[in-house]
Amino acid sequence: MARRSIVSDEVKYEIAKELGFADRIQRNGNNYDYSNLTTREAGLIVRGLIEKAEQLMASPK
Repeated sequence: MARRSIVSDEVKYEIAKELGFADRIQRNGNNYDYSNLTTREAGLIVRGLIEKAEQLMASPK
């Protein structure tokens, strides 16, 4: 059984766009291919996701 990501590919793509390497992610409809990313780039996406989550948790309700 394939594991599903907690974070949508669209959100990951937006982070990659902010970081300047979204053009390396191949998109075909709702399918995203991250195989052209380096390990460092993938790590930067994760770091970006963590920072966004921390911002959301810190914002007043």
